[in-house]
Amino acid sequence: MADDAGTDGPAPRTLREERTPSPMRKTIANRLQESYREAVHVTVSREVDAEALVAAADDAGVSLTDVLLRALSDALAAHPAFNATFEDGTHRLYEEHNVGVAVAIEDGLVAPVVADVGGRSLDGIAAERERLTEAVQSGDYAMADLRGGTFTVSNLGPLDVDGFTPIINPPQIAILGVNRVQERARRDEDDVIFRRTLPLDLSFDHRVVDGADAARFLGTLAEGIESAGEYVDEG
Repeated sequence: MADDAGTDGPAPRTLREERTPSPMRKTIANRLQESYREAVHVTVSREVDAEALVAAADDAGVSLTDVLLRALSDALAAHPAFNATFEDGTHRLYEEHNVGVAVAIEDGLVAPVVADVGGRSLDGIAAERERLTEAVQSGDYAMADLRGGTFTVSNLGPLDVDGFTPIINPPQIAILGVNRVQERARRDEDDVIFRRTLPLDLSFDHRVVDGADAARFLGTLAEGIESAGEYVDEG
């Protein structure tokens, strides 16, 4: 059979368009490159029972992310080494849980910071996160809204993602990746039941904390998620 494509020279390529990255895209690229160059990235994953999380969000009239942030604050309080930055060879741990929540916009990804999550009620967390999200999506935000973070959450669940490797937002030392809620079959004595679960991916800087530390952090976070009804009762 004749080879119509030929064998002389490389395959042809027709240029469709050229794009010059926007200033924001360049900044994102530089920061991600810095993160991968400096931090020693390791990711651990865990699937958590999400029934209480979903119920708590429904009962409180907030999003799953809001309830998750409340549980995350408890985990950061129990494992303060993750609520931290690492710069100039110094591991700095912070009192406030200033959590950046990644939001996709036209030019890329930004993470407005919900300040002092631990000092807010569930309704307060929801209101502030919603305010910040609307501000960055409309372009009506200040650079101060993106600064001072001590930990970051990136939620790709709404895009039906089952798992990913989030990149640490420097100089922070950890980031939590949140995936879509799934339904799993579980054995219950002599029967099979279906329960919703939430896959989580925690990337951390191995220069500062170890895998066992990350596993314990996810364990505490799982406990909070699986007893999320308590956060609704707090008001």
